[in-house]
Amino acid sequence: MDGGTEENALDLTVRGVSTLTRRAAALANVVGTLVVLLLVAVVNFDVVARGLFNAPFHGAVEVVQFSMVLIVFLQLPDVVQVNRLTRSDGFLVVIGNRRPEITRFLRRAIDLVSGVFMLLIAVAIWPEFTEMWDSQDYFGVPGVFTAPWWPIKLTIFLSACLCTLIFFLKVLSPAAPSRSRAAGHED
Repeated sequence: MDGGTEENALDLTVRGVSTLTRRAAALANVVGTLVVLLLVAVVNFDVVARGLFNAPFHGAVEVVQFSMVLIVFLQLPDVVQVNRLTRSDGFLVVIGNRRPEITRFLRRAIDLVSGVFMLLIAVAIWPEFTEMWDSQDYFGVPGVFTAPWWPIKLTIFLSACLCTLIFFLKVLSPAAPSRSRAAGHED
């Protein structure tokens, strides 16, 4: 196999996996949005039940805490995918027109470092997930409201893995993705 064919195979593989990660990130974002809607319903129920019937929803605080972590980590992969992760790239914008090759290199280096950090998060959270799965540990107040910890740990792990993959695919992509604010997202 010559170098051109190998390069085309790599490009096709990166594009195929990118399509899958883009769809997974969008699906996770939709689930995160549904969790937001559920959270709004829970808070409104608690306010109405507390105000009108003097019977608050006793697990409201725990549900809010549980939901906030879910929302962040369910929506994080899509944020990474569409280049909306908060960062300062003013320097890259300034040198972008004068030195596009340096800008592409720096963007890929940033994506590589970001991918490594997300991988470290995944590696660090996995033992916590397995421990919570085995122990069936929970949070909340027994008799009032309790929920298991493992779904949160699993969500963090899967989100970190998906973000790692997205960052590494950005590093491997044959054409450096546009990061301009006008572009919004890449296909």
